Amino acid sequence: MNDEIELGKYRHYKGGLYEVIGIANHSETIEKMVVYKHLDDDGGLWVRPLAMFKEFIEKDGEKIPRFKKVD
Repeated sequence: MNDEIELGKYRHYKGGLYEVIGIANHSETIEKMVVYKHLDDDGGLWVRPLAMFKEFIEKDGEKIPRFKKVD
């Protein structure tokens, strides 16, 4: 899996808008983590494993990205 992700705005498959601000390493496992903030509320910071951020999920019988880049 590619260890990179483009910075910028993404829409979660459930509708929320987020901004990816960087990639961090987990201090114990060195797993790549996406650092992002929720743009629809107070902008709190969140982290999620890169692999999970980039994965495809099944919704209504269709495979779609968990987060999709928006312009």
